[in-house]
Amino acid sequence: MDPKVRKTVLRMIPYALYVATATHEGQVAAATITWLSQASFEPPLIMTALKADGFLYSLARAAGKFAVSILGTGQKDMAAAFFKGGQLEDGKLNGYPVEPGPNTQAPLLLDAPAWFEVEITDVVERGDHAVVVGRVVEVGLRTPNPKPLLLSETGWSYGG
Repeated sequence: MDPKVRKTVLRMIPYALYVATATHEGQVAAATITWLSQASFEPPLIMTALKADGFLYSLARAAGKFAVSILGTGQKDMAAAFFKGGQLEDGKLNGYPVEPGPNTQAPLLLDAPAWFEVEITDVVERGDHAVVVGRVVEVGLRTPNPKPLLLSETGWSYGG
């Protein structure tokens, strides 16, 4: 397989950007993620890939749950703010106001147009990312008719 062609082909898969968060035993983790999809209608399941050596994955596994804030078009700066994790201070995560999720207690970004919370059901640990499957246990919509922030809008690439 030609590595350059592989990278080009796999980067053609469209992705949106999200900020995933988890909390456990007084610790908070956050990260910008892209590899996420719905996996089932009934029960409502999502699947995502989290960096296997990342603090978010470690904390989400320990808690058995996590939250996802769906970023909207034009929120590239917010996505960039979570490339290096999350710092919770004075009700703000990396400077953005948050509230605790009703089920996970994980921070939810108040400026994000939508969010959901997940209880982890399955994990597949292969390669540099773990595939996490979770049941959606709560959702919220802050903006009517939101448009997600797509990776193609940012000029960034992740994949290949």
